[in-house]
Amino acid sequence: MSEFFVYDTTLRDGMQGMEISFTLDDKIQIAHRLDEMGFDYVEGGFPMSNEKEAAFFEQCKRENFRHAKIVAFGSTRRAGTTAGADPHIRALLDTDTETVIVVGKTWKAHVHTVLKTNEEENLRMIYDSLSFLKSQGRRVFFDLEHFFDGYKDDPDYALKVLKAGTEAGADTLILCDTNGGTLPSEVANIMKALPRENLASLGGHFHNDCGTAVANSLAAVEAGAVQIQGTINGWGERCGNANLCVFVPNICLKMGLKPKVAEHLEKLTVLSRFVAEKANIIPDKRQPYVGIASFSHKAGQHADVVAKQAELMEHIDGALVGNERRVLLSELAGKSTVVEKIKKYGAFDKNSQVVGQLIHELKNKEREGYEYEAAEASFDLLMRRALGRYRPLLELRNYHLETYKTGNTSSKTVGRIFINSEGKDVMGAAVGVGPVETLDHAIRDALGPHFDYLEKVTLIDYRVRVLNPEQHSAAKVRVFITSTDGADIWETVGVHENIVEASWEALVESLEYYYNNYVVENGNGA
Repeated sequence: MSEFFVYDTTLRDGMQGMEISFTLDDKIQIAHRLDEMGFDYVEGGFPMSNEKEAAFFEQCKRENFRHAKIVAFGSTRRAGTTAGADPHIRALLDTDTETVIVVGKTWKAHVHTVLKTNEEENLRMIYDSLSFLKSQGRRVFFDLEHFFDGYKDDPDYALKVLKAGTEAGADTLILCDTNGGTLPSEVANIMKALPRENLASLGGHFHNDCGTAVANSLAAVEAGAVQIQGTINGWGERCGNANLCVFVPNICLKMGLKPKVAEHLEKLTVLSRFVAEKANIIPDKRQPYVGIASFSHKAGQHADVVAKQAELMEHIDGALVGNERRVLLSELAGKSTVVEKIKKYGAFDKNSQVVGQLIHELKNKEREGYEYEAAEASFDLLMRRALGRYRPLLELRNYHLETYKTGNTSSKTVGRIFINSEGKDVMGAAVGVGPVETLDHAIRDALGPHFDYLEKVTLIDYRVRVLNPEQHSAAKVRVFITSTDGADIWETVGVHENIVEASWEALVESLEYYYNNYVVENGNGA
């Protein structure tokens, strides 16, 4: 295969996923990140669907993309009209994108039920739409909606649709598994049965309803597809689309393909998290390649093997996709685990005094209810304290919280805080929905004027677990807080009988971790 192209549809198909939404500014920022990553095509949306989609293409006319081609999405002309007069076709031209993609029907059931026309008119709709857009100087991709279902229902008609697209001048015919019900073996068999020599080049677009979207995409590549479409993090309608964060490293690292994106694989993990942050979605920890669990090891024996020869436990070096190895801390942890964690701060071995000290402290903390497997940022602070490399961001003088509710209105919490930071006494105040949000905002109110980098840090998850429910309202609770700066993700833990106190501990440690690792280490402290 001489050339292969990766086509991203996060900004269109991905936004059809449940709970996924982007602002116009989000879409522009994501498009630039995809461009920097080396994606060949970025589908911006359907310009006729709403004002935001149209505004995206207007804004793109003023943006500079170094590699990616922005693509406008639309459908074939309506039955009984002409392509030149059809508003959908005109909307594609009005975007001024060099490349457009047009979706048309392949499955006869859709022709009859959805379009309410006949098979011959559907073929004319396809031919007229594509040929007209080609005559206007556009590169044209043709999405054959429900192709695999249509082929299984009537292969002769599916072939006529392919030929109509080819004769109209389509640059690539995209075979779509729109219902997501096709298996990899079916993809391979159907694609191999097509008269390839008489058709335009083929691509694939797969949904994940059977959990096989990536596998189907790989099967399509092996069967000769020159383009695959998918989304970042696999988002999309129903169960989602082919996950490009999995597909791309598979074709680059496992299959030896060299699309442009292969030159920037080390940006993949950051891209995945950036897009998740824009969607306000907590990243999937167990996502292959880019999830924080992808290169994590828990058992002491496994950690020992990793320390000796990592490739015996990992199928690739996580750094290739911008991820990192994590050795998880738990009741299974041994000295090898702690040595693996602390080596970032120097040369230590199992006999080092600080290693024994940390093992002892880890066990004591876990008896108190702390759990560092899911709060490695808190353990990082333990290591820093043991090594004398810790600098506190703040010292609490006092805080005061008051929750109030009036009539049928929602309750609010108002708070003020007095703290000392780097020798300065400062005060902050805030109003929030609850005590954690109020404390977070009050800290930022106090420190924000002195530490503008705090704007980068946001809390994206908050979890509470009761450790001894038999104590009823006096039970001890464990609080986990997950934070991000848009590139990295870290978790901290707090434990106390008072949920506010446990939350305070986890909240402060979240900010302390960022301060020590990204500010002090870079010489940006006081």
